[in-house]
Amino acid sequence: MAHLLMVESWVGSMSRLLPRAILEGGHEFTFLTRDLHHYLRSAAEGTAHPLLAARHVLTADTNDTVTLLPTVERLHGALGFDGVITSCDYYLPTAARIADRLGLPGPAPDAVENACRKDATRRVLHTAGLPGPRHAVCPDGARAAEAARDIGYPLVVKPVDLCAGMFVRRVDGERELKDACRALAGFPVNARGQRRDPVVLLEELLEGPEVSVETVSYDGVTEVIGVTDKSLGGTPAFIETGHMFPAALTPADTEAAGQTALLALKALALDGVVAHTEIKLTADGPRVVEVNARPAGNRITELIRHVTGIDLAAAAVDLALGRQPDLRGWDTGLRSAAIGFLVPETDGTLTAIDGGDTVREASDVLEVQLAEPGRAVRADGSNNTYLGHVMAADTTGRGARDRVTELLSGLRPRVVNH
Repeated sequence: MAHLLMVESWVGSMSRLLPRAILEGGHEFTFLTRDLHHYLRSAAEGTAHPLLAARHVLTADTNDTVTLLPTVERLHGALGFDGVITSCDYYLPTAARIADRLGLPGPAPDAVENACRKDATRRVLHTAGLPGPRHAVCPDGARAAEAARDIGYPLVVKPVDLCAGMFVRRVDGERELKDACRALAGFPVNARGQRRDPVVLLEELLEGPEVSVETVSYDGVTEVIGVTDKSLGGTPAFIETGHMFPAALTPADTEAAGQTALLALKALALDGVVAHTEIKLTADGPRVVEVNARPAGNRITELIRHVTGIDLAAAAVDLALGRQPDLRGWDTGLRSAAIGFLVPETDGTLTAIDGGDTVREASDVLEVQLAEPGRAVRADGSNNTYLGHVMAADTTGRGARDRVTELLSGLRPRVVNH
């Protein structure tokens, strides 16, 4: 039995999948957080959050690395950790630095930092010679307007240090650019109380379907698990509205996406990680959107597990312990699995989601999760505001996406505006 230190977590599916993988692997974990109520608030009424299955639940300022590292050293001396893990992007660099300080397995901290910062990722990939969009890192809105004229519209405006699509916007002119920069400047602190870097990343808009490549890197060798497709909505935002694994691509496009991800991971020197690399398949070839040094969110890992039998949450646990993951998988009988998200179209309060019982009883359904009445609804143009999801499988080879689209069409949220 091994003992892991989990430093913070997302409150979505991975906050449940990682504890499950740790416990099913015969291990235990200590959970370290600066704000336990952040997780207690996300638990369903009358249930305990899986993070509370930890051997210990401890509080420390996880945002202050200077004081945190010696604190964790003292905890290590008393409790004895065998690995460090997190699922939350905002704490991936912290977890890597803790593992390095304690002499435990983990990716290089600088590599994780570069993957977590979108501007640093662009710099590293450009230096390595990987083709990418024309881009500029701008300290303020005035510089952004100047850079936009050089690159040319349409553009994508991005924060360098947020995730879940927050404040990522397409802009087609200077007025929209000013609005996007103003909105981003009005969000100086992220949801975890960390002060943001105010710089803005401008990128040439890449045209073409977007996919993600799921990989596992161990001891200098990276294995491509597969390619997942992605549907987007909410223009000018980029909301992920669904995914299917495996992506319905030609063998050539699948191979090209995989090779591009491998080159990006090599350039970033990422090893000892499950990674989720997002790629646009443009007319000029694959282009990296971003590299995430952690398992995919939005339950993509569950799509993969249903189709291949490979558990990427368990692989992340093994890597945190310095062990080679078992990636053999098996024939599950499913040819593909897809998930679709119920995206709110207006702000207000959710009173009901009609059609849920019918969808739950439909054939080929793997999961249905719907928000409870009374929830505050925000249509803020990010992946943080879903009202639920439907996951379905396909055994015929025709693809599960159409089935999920059909099921989603039967769900009708009722939202009361204030």
